[in-house]
Amino acid sequence: MNTFKRYLSCATVWTAACLLTACGGHVVDGGGSPSDGGGGSAALSLTPQSVKTFHFSWAAVAGATSYVLLEDPDGQSGYTAVATLPAGTRAYDHEVFLPARVNARYALQVCNANGCANRASVDASGHLAGAIGYVKASAQSQNMGFGARVAMSGDGNTLAVGASGDGSDATGTTGTPDPLNHGSPNSGAVYVFARSGSGWVQQAYLKASNHDAGDMFGDHLALSADGAVLAVSAVGEDGFSNSVANPDPVDNSAPNAGAVYVFRRSGAAWNQEAYVKASNGEAGDAFGTGLALSGDGATLAVGAPSEQSNATGINGNQHTNNGPDFGAVYVFVHNGIGWAQQAYVKASNAGSGDLFGASVALSNDGNVLAASAPGEDGFSNGVANPDPTDNSAPNAGAVYMFRRGGATWSQEAYVKASNGETGDAFGTGLALSGDGATLAVGAPAEQSGATGINGNQHVNNGPDFGAVYVFTYNGTGWAQQAYVKASNAGSGDQFGVSVALSNDGNALAVGAWQEGSHAAGLNGIQTDDSLAYSGAVYTFARQGSTWAQQAYVKASNPDANDQFGGSVALGGGSGGRPLTLAVGAVNESSSATGVNGNPADNSVAGSGAAYLY
Repeated sequence: MNTFKRYLSCATVWTAACLLTACGGHVVDGGGSPSDGGGGSAALSLTPQSVKTFHFSWAAVAGATSYVLLEDPDGQSGYTAVATLPAGTRAYDHEVFLPARVNARYALQVCNANGCANRASVDASGHLAGAIGYVKASAQSQNMGFGARVAMSGDGNTLAVGASGDGSDATGTTGTPDPLNHGSPNSGAVYVFARSGSGWVQQAYLKASNHDAGDMFGDHLALSADGAVLAVSAVGEDGFSNSVANPDPVDNSAPNAGAVYVFRRSGAAWNQEAYVKASNGEAGDAFGTGLALSGDGATLAVGAPSEQSNATGINGNQHTNNGPDFGAVYVFVHNGIGWAQQAYVKASNAGSGDLFGASVALSNDGNVLAASAPGEDGFSNGVANPDPTDNSAPNAGAVYMFRRGGATWSQEAYVKASNGETGDAFGTGLALSGDGATLAVGAPAEQSGATGINGNQHVNNGPDFGAVYVFTYNGTGWAQQAYVKASNAGSGDQFGVSVALSNDGNALAVGAWQEGSHAAGLNGIQTDDSLAYSGAVYTFARQGSTWAQQAYVKASNPDANDQFGGSVALGGGSGGRPLTLAVGAVNESSSATGVNGNPADNSVAGSGAAYLY
């Protein structure tokens, strides 16, 4: 038995104490197992703390000059130093991306004049639920839908949560949520949370400046990379105005035309800076169903899947109504002073019922745009040479890629699933990496019962298993890289209803909001389907061009019908900040408020929650 295994054998899972006599003088070499050296005794304890933090503590060791905390993140990679700490240190908080730490091991080394020696180890596997962040609105009401949409800033320091069922008649950015105020049912609200030195705190409660009942403000959200610019859609907003410059906020003559509101943060204060309408908005267009913001916060893409023009390409004739649900995307840019529409974008093969613009995504620089049409009917499979005139597979779905050069947009690809079929709804979930070179597309109604990566996609085992397809851009064109399925794929789960990519494109989160297992936390038992529609999220990691499932993620308090996973977001992962996964559960029903409240009761049906991992 090697030295480290000998000391591991006397460690318990959560608290370990091992004695060692001085023997040698090896320092940490950055990998492999900890080496012997030093002297004395130490006890290492790991306590999971919300939000996504491991709290380590240990007893003092006489003669120690420093301590080194080591981490093996997956139980296979070997140990590297997390922190080197001065002799007086007795505790250390280590923030982690929980899905990447389900098999993590930690060890403490004590250093003195003779060198550094391992003292104890702890294993994080199976004990992660206590580190999950549980986020609720500061005031609860039934069916407010908090968590129907979540968004995270690229730096991982700002979280926005939509509550499109909020009924308060407050307006603007300085109102106070009131659980007894229902003067404007389903007007909607957005809650903004910011990471502080002591954790996450609610920073703002936002309402539209012209809210009305039924507007559903907060239905979709998008944040800039630094979290200072927030776009919020209200797909039920009824204004007939067609501009950004001087729209009439009191006009309500176009039911469900939709609107987008842009907010900007200065310090900790938020202010609305724009009320954005489509250039040809009409009743029923649902402008704002698709919503994306570039990393710099200067390019905004808005989808209106029920727009009715049959124009094609860029800046075509937008003033004719040729049939329902053709769909359109509108691109707006900020010039440092205000917002202006830059482009009116249509599919190259626009068709009635295609719902083009149902989902949109932008690269960090705003120069790459992905727009989905989950109702598109083409039977073609793949990217290379699909037939845009084929309409033999109703609602198979498609995604369209556009690229901007200067101020000019052009379509560069018409993307189909490798096994697309009638009703798959390819494009319901949509995400793009920061560099615009990795694309993830969800098809929640796909029917294969395959599991894992690149399984058999050509058999139909039942409705709504769902799948996700990953595509990459090589500088000249797009190609499918992976066909991704859940490890416990089940009929009706709708895997792919939501997707998110990390900034570098190497981490993927997929929601399956109708998955039904009873598991809680991370990597629980997946085969128990006793909690119908409780929901799940799956995370995947890419090494080179190879994808693998990383974790099976559930709520810390799962319950039937919570629909955990209806919305997902990823932030962080650079600048020393680990990734953060945010997950919405629109029908979660506890009466807790704020961050890390008591989830034990279900007394406020449909209040909703968000979770951080």
